[in-house]
Amino acid sequence: MAVSKVKIASIIGVTDKLDDVIRLCGQTQYFHPDDALSFYSDTRKFTTFTDANPYSDILQELKSLLIRIGKDLDVVDTRRLDLPHYELKNYVERFSGRMDELLNQKEALEELQESYVKQTVEIGHFVGLNLDLKKLAECKYIKFRFGRIPKECYEKLSKYEDNPYVLFFQCTSDATHYWGVYIAPVEYIQQVDTIFSGLYFERLRVKALESTPEKMLQELQEKISELKAQIAGLQKQIDDNWNQEAEKCQQVFSKLEELDTYFNIRKYVAKHDNSFILTGWIPEEDEENFRERLSKIDGIDYAVEDASEAVRHTPPTRLVNKKLFKPFEFFVDMFGLPNYHEIDPTPFVAITYVLIFGAMFGDFGHGVVLSIVGFLMWRLKKMSIGRILIPCGISSALFGILFGDCFGFENTFNPLYQAMGFAEKPIHVMEPATTNYIIYTSVGVGCVMVVIAMALNIISGLKQKKYAKAIFGPNGVAGLVFYGSLLVGLVLQMFAGIPVMNAAYIICLIILPLLCIWFNEVLGKLVARDPDWKPEKWGDYIIQGFFETFETILSYATNTMSFLRVGAYVLVHAGMMLVVFTLAEMSSGIGYVLVLIVGNAFVMGLEALLVAIQVLRLEYYEMFSRFYDGDGIPFHPVTVEKH
Repeated sequence: MAVSKVKIASIIGVTDKLDDVIRLCGQTQYFHPDDALSFYSDTRKFTTFTDANPYSDILQELKSLLIRIGKDLDVVDTRRLDLPHYELKNYVERFSGRMDELLNQKEALEELQESYVKQTVEIGHFVGLNLDLKKLAECKYIKFRFGRIPKECYEKLSKYEDNPYVLFFQCTSDATHYWGVYIAPVEYIQQVDTIFSGLYFERLRVKALESTPEKMLQELQEKISELKAQIAGLQKQIDDNWNQEAEKCQQVFSKLEELDTYFNIRKYVAKHDNSFILTGWIPEEDEENFRERLSKIDGIDYAVEDASEAVRHTPPTRLVNKKLFKPFEFFVDMFGLPNYHEIDPTPFVAITYVLIFGAMFGDFGHGVVLSIVGFLMWRLKKMSIGRILIPCGISSALFGILFGDCFGFENTFNPLYQAMGFAEKPIHVMEPATTNYIIYTSVGVGCVMVVIAMALNIISGLKQKKYAKAIFGPNGVAGLVFYGSLLVGLVLQMFAGIPVMNAAYIICLIILPLLCIWFNEVLGKLVARDPDWKPEKWGDYIIQGFFETFETILSYATNTMSFLRVGAYVLVHAGMMLVVFTLAEMSSGIGYVLVLIVGNAFVMGLEALLVAIQVLRLEYYEMFSRFYDGDGIPFHPVTVEKH
């Protein structure tokens, strides 16, 4: 549906022209390089380029510097900047050298400042001791230990009240610990240390013991102020240097990104003597422009062929969808891109996902809020899922009008229905008759979805020339006839009273398609005129085919019944909002309003998440499994961008 057609472009020329060709391919931004050697059967005379990339180290050095100074550069146009490799290297080395010197000085001062700040925190716990710590440290016969002890362990100190040296002098405390000091004679300090260690005492080694804690704290704060001034001065020098070099640096950065990207294309190139071969894929609509640009380079020859000529290659997949469907490429890409010959399921996913989501989450108010949230997610955070939530919210709002539901208020749209000639809203979700109708409708939706998936599989099989898959497979014509005939026969026989399930109907439209599914491998080989169509052992083949066919029949039933969750979530939504209003009515005044707000927010968040997951499950397991492989190779043209 929306897989863009691509062509193979093969370029041959002298090696001196390789850089010009690569530059042109990169500037087009639609050339997808491929391994040139893989396109030829005899490659004995060819080799590949193994030169080390001369730009990667320089680029990495500049990127590391930009990270250190907190700058994030974008890639800009560099066509006016024509500097050889050595000048680019010299510029980066000079610029990095100057900035590194300033940054190293700044980082050293910041590290010192951090250590001083840590010391202020440490010493701050002991303000109020009114002791000269320097004199205390000079004591010969006693030792002291500053630190903290968990509050629950502090209570256990009472067990050691008989030991006069197990005393903890508390200074300050926080939520979990007491901070303080214990003191013991030199000959008992090891014993006391052991006791406190068992109580999870964490010793704090105060680095500066010059005076009282109050004076030390003041001195440290003065040093921190001095360091802040020095750091600010260095930062100003860094900023000044950056402002002088910002424009040139961005140009050099962009040029290095460009040269690095282009040089990496060489790994796809094959060479022989003084010639090269570069092969890749281009969109069909850009062929004329590509030819025109290549023709301006002397010393090369080129050929552009249809993708069908690449018998041993799978062309890359490039999705091109309408703006309305494009957000849903996110789901397709998450499962796996279609291969070049497959159907792109994006439009199918977009339509079915939005409709099923809206039915399962039918509430006008919730839908409007969901659309607003999706819009903000996309505009502010550029989240892909945000663009998907916008149409899903609109669908929920429309189904909410159909169900007459707005933030759980079920009579909101009665005036609208009365204006349309109804006495009240036509669908009452919680009424028994309506509940049965919702369940039957869910099963009907499942039948329609399974039939559509089979039809898409038939189209995809014919497109890929897999006729056995399209005609005799469980999801081919045989499967469609069997499933459709069984459904139509049961509905007409059981609900309309029309006796269509006669012998001819059963044999021709049920049994015969089932036998085709059973023997689909043999029939496919016969259609393809494969001389080796017979299985090695008929008995084993028949038994294996029986179990596979039985599993297929079960899959028809389970896939269809899985859509019961659509109706179930319609009922779940109504039930959850009934609980919210019941809880609200148990309150009064502002409590009633708060319960409604909180309840709606809870239901909206929980149900939106669950519905999004369940609908995606229906897409992947009940529908994709019938017609879609998703083993495509993404189309990645050469583009110069920040890595």
